[in-house]
Amino acid sequence: MSHAPVPAASVRPVLADLLPGERVRDVVLIGTFALAIALSAQLAFPLPGTPVPVTGQTFVVLLGAAALGPGRGVMGAGLYGVIGLLGVPWFAVTGGASLGYVAGFVAAAWVVGRFARAGALATWRGAATAMVVGNLVIYTLGATVLALVLGVGPQAALAMGVAPFLLGDLVKVAAATALLPAAQRLLDR
Repeated sequence: MSHAPVPAASVRPVLADLLPGERVRDVVLIGTFALAIALSAQLAFPLPGTPVPVTGQTFVVLLGAAALGPGRGVMGAGLYGVIGLLGVPWFAVTGGASLGYVAGFVAAAWVVGRFARAGALATWRGAATAMVVGNLVIYTLGATVLALVLGVGPQAALAMGVAPFLLGDLVKVAAATALLPAAQRLLDR
């Protein structure tokens, strides 16, 4: 995995950096993040008209990526996806309908983690921007793969893969936005 270099002056710590023992810490955090995503997938609420259920995964992914940063966030979300593809039955749904969302989790973890590393989560506006952008990444990949798997057009994919989740994700963004600036202030002490 290649990361664009970030000037040292702009690299800010994330919550996970406070824990000692770098290698062990990283393994534990990455594994715990993958497990948290998996557990949040188990609380799945089906919706009429879409094969994709409502879960707490987007909240866990976005908040976890904010706490872990881009590297650990991507590895944790990626680990969740790889283990699920290897056959562990922890995806919210099977049959390919949710694979784009799983890929979106990985991409969103990188995006939100980059916001965190840049210190953008210290204000409610920065936290809200990071969460909205992360959600848009998840929606883009999720709806695109959903359209391909189901053989439907963009309008149907948006109606099935984005519209039913907007209100719930707005609540998740509000909750994360309320938590992140306080967490960032802990780091700034």
